[in-house]
Amino acid sequence: MKRVGDKSWKCCKILSTIEGRAHAQESQIQDQELQVLLKLRQSWRDPSSLDHWVASNSSSHYAWPEIECQEGSITELNLVDLNINYSIPPFICDLKNLTKLDLSYNNIPGEFPTVLYNCSKLVYLDLSQNYFEGPIPSDIDCMVDLQVLILAANSFSFDIPASVARLRRLRILHLYMSEYNGTYPEEIFGLSDHEELRLEYNDKFVRSQLPQNFTALKKLRFFSMAQTNALEHLDLGMNPLTGEIPGSIFALRNLRELYVYRTNVSGSIPQAVSAANLRVIDLSFNNLMGNMPEVFAQLKNLCNLILEFNQLSGRILEGIGRLPALSDVRLSKNNLSGTIPSDFGKFSPLTRFEVAFNNLTGALPEQLCHGGMLSGLAAMDNNLSGELPESLGNCSTLSVAMLKNNGFTGNVPGGLWMLRNLTGLILSGNGLTGEFPKELSPNLTRIDLSNNKFFGKIPSTVSSWRNLVVFDASNNLLSGTVPAELTMLPKLTRLLLGQNELSGILPTDIVSWKSLTTLNLSHNKISGPIPSEIDLLPVLTQLDLSDNQLSGLIPPEIGQLNLNSLNLSSNRLKGPIPAKLENAAYDTSFLNNPGLCASNSFMRINVCNAQSHRSSKTNLTLIVILAIAAVMCVLLVVLFVIRASRKNKDRFDSTPILTPFQSLNFTESNILSGLKEPNVIGSGGSGKVYRIIVNPSGDAVAVKRISINQKLNEKLEKQFAAEVEILGNIKHRHIVKLLCCISCENSRLLVYEYMENSSLDRWLHKKKRLSPISGVANNMILDWPKRLQIAQGAAKGLCYMHHDCSLPIIHRDVKSSNILLDSEFNAKIADFSLARMLAKHGEAVTFTGVAGSAGYLAPEYAHTTKVNEKIDVYSFGVVLLELTTGREAKGGDEDMCLVDWACHHILDGKAIADAIDEEINHDSFLGEISNVFKLGISCTVKPPSKRPPMKKVVQALLKCSDPLYVVEQTSRHKLDVAPLLRNPEHDEMPQSTHRLLRCNTY
Repeated sequence: MKRVGDKSWKCCKILSTIEGRAHAQESQIQDQELQVLLKLRQSWRDPSSLDHWVASNSSSHYAWPEIECQEGSITELNLVDLNINYSIPPFICDLKNLTKLDLSYNNIPGEFPTVLYNCSKLVYLDLSQNYFEGPIPSDIDCMVDLQVLILAANSFSFDIPASVARLRRLRILHLYMSEYNGTYPEEIFGLSDHEELRLEYNDKFVRSQLPQNFTALKKLRFFSMAQTNALEHLDLGMNPLTGEIPGSIFALRNLRELYVYRTNVSGSIPQAVSAANLRVIDLSFNNLMGNMPEVFAQLKNLCNLILEFNQLSGRILEGIGRLPALSDVRLSKNNLSGTIPSDFGKFSPLTRFEVAFNNLTGALPEQLCHGGMLSGLAAMDNNLSGELPESLGNCSTLSVAMLKNNGFTGNVPGGLWMLRNLTGLILSGNGLTGEFPKELSPNLTRIDLSNNKFFGKIPSTVSSWRNLVVFDASNNLLSGTVPAELTMLPKLTRLLLGQNELSGILPTDIVSWKSLTTLNLSHNKISGPIPSEIDLLPVLTQLDLSDNQLSGLIPPEIGQLNLNSLNLSSNRLKGPIPAKLENAAYDTSFLNNPGLCASNSFMRINVCNAQSHRSSKTNLTLIVILAIAAVMCVLLVVLFVIRASRKNKDRFDSTPILTPFQSLNFTESNILSGLKEPNVIGSGGSGKVYRIIVNPSGDAVAVKRISINQKLNEKLEKQFAAEVEILGNIKHRHIVKLLCCISCENSRLLVYEYMENSSLDRWLHKKKRLSPISGVANNMILDWPKRLQIAQGAAKGLCYMHHDCSLPIIHRDVKSSNILLDSEFNAKIADFSLARMLAKHGEAVTFTGVAGSAGYLAPEYAHTTKVNEKIDVYSFGVVLLELTTGREAKGGDEDMCLVDWACHHILDGKAIADAIDEEINHDSFLGEISNVFKLGISCTVKPPSKRPPMKKVVQALLKCSDPLYVVEQTSRHKLDVAPLLRNPEHDEMPQSTHRLLRCNTY
């Protein structure tokens, strides 16, 4: 008979044996997985970020932060941003229970890792923000259990295969920001479990219509095809999407965020909307017409309604103003009419309200700032009327108010002048009245009150407006004097007080106006002399004192200024004008001053009479001597002309052939006669550049001469041909005009429009600062607004070459010395001798050798001759760094080029403010300058595919000068230039940009 105790003992022994075997098996799995991890680290060349992956006891790896385990086995590897530079080894799938693999934000190269097909339990795969390229494999549906597939921000190309749509369990699919140049399968819109589908920023997709049937996507909550071709301006001929927005999108009941902006969709917005959970609707920058759907007013969860830059018409729906969650409303640049619903702001926490450039009437809603969060208000260029809401004076969060060109009347709410966060107040073109306040917000940088009915004196307390950069109060009813306190504003760049009733004399203590570029006091009653101290304004370029009662002599000091525009007409000035102002550029600057005279008749005023102090008796001997001297001079001139003609005959020993590309007001003889050494203003690798006056009006051209003693060698001939072929066929306001070319037997002449302010490098770098014409040292510096203007113009020129020409053009030698500046500091791209045309957009071209300039060369030139337009993007990024830091491209610091210096500056954790050019008064522009610096970093990253295209660079630069642009918080990708503008008031580099930095030192 068996005892119960014996039975229990045997059962315990069996259980103990089973547990022991299970423990041993678990321990074995742990050891095996640990060995896989150690082998993985070794395969990736032991990155420092994985230094803690070392062998210890068998379960120590469970505590590593990159590891997640369940039931004694590894289920997740989160290897994000660890600077992994090598491919994924196949033995990673020896982790048999791996369900999640996240390798985002690394540097992993190669094609899609099909070795992961062996990870049979994988449900989550994130390979975004790497350097993968080539096609997505057509058999990707082997990974049957995948629920999350994130491949964004790589260089995948070709079609998105239909096999992706056969991943039936897929919930989240991110394929944005790659190089797909084919199509996407409509089948992906039929996956019923899809929650997130992102295809935005794929600007090379083949043009196609949005699919009509979205109803299968019953669980979709986020859909984005934003910027499938991101353009600066609406261009109906270059967008890959066509047709209308299908109504089935709005039938997706779980949809929360919808982005279909800048895609060129047209037609009307579907009227039936079942997606009651929508929080964001962004259909901006398209060609949409018709009325807003009535159902928009029923979307209780709607936060952002962005319909700007379309052709919508009709009224703004009354119910939209009562939506409780609404915070961001952008309806600008449409054809909307009627009144603005009065409920806006009353029931919701508005932060941004923009309805500019429409046909709206009536009053501005009284309670826009009721929620106490409004920061941006733009309602300019409408037909609004009535008084400004008194509540705006209590809106402490308001930073910019742009209400110009309406019919507002009455006084400005008293509190509005004093709002602590207010930086811009634009009220021009209304019927507003009242006196200036004695105090202003200390943060105001721009006030535009022009074309109103403000009256009274400018208060002496104006000296406290210390941060003011632009003050425009022209065309009002201001009286009194120009107060001396106004000259105490050190940051002022533009002062416009024309067309008022100001009187008295001009202040003389103007030494604080170091930044003033524009001074307009015209059409007033100002009297007295022009202060001789005016030469103390080092950067003044525009001066208008016309239509006043100024008297006395024109101070000769005014001739020391580098004025692009001067108007002293209709005053009471007398005497001779200063010799340095006797220039054809100023021929209308002195009209209607009866007492003024000039020594030249072309100045359009009286010619000064020479006073004779000679004796009435003529000295016959002196006359004889003078006559003999005159004869000798004539003989010398004749001999000189004969010699010069012989020399020219040798130089131009064949009939010159002129080929015009513009209408000309000169002949080839005007050009040939001006090729003299005194006219040389520069020289380059292919020859000298001359400034030549071509007609009596004083018009000048720039002539590049390519010549050698013998016939042109093949290289110079190719450079000449390239410049003629390209500049002769393209026209853009930011590309220098080629007027004509002149061919002789042993010379080639390229005749361009003359750029008064020479090249950018001469303004940025001290040792090169020469006056464009005279070569005299020039102490003028470029303020930030001019630098940003130059960056925007040059970027537009390059963008046109890359994206808008029938055959894209690579410049290959973008640098600050090839960016020329006209009299208004508008930038123009020059020197196309190395430029080449591409066969089509995005296609690389092979060169036989490296061309360009040290410091600007993209790093890929070191190991390949097959390049595309991204080499220009890199070079332009260097120019942006020059503009912000003032340093030269070749001289960053300590034998580093500027790109490496900037890269190390950021990676060392230093503030961007410490890198900014000390000559820029950057307190008021720190955010803008920081953003452009960051953009320069983004353009000069090492992988070409990760540099933004020029169209996005232009967009980013334009946003820098838009005070109302608030970029949405997004985690799209490390290449998107939008995050560079995300925090304009902060100095920190966005984390995504840190992940991009690869210092290019070899």
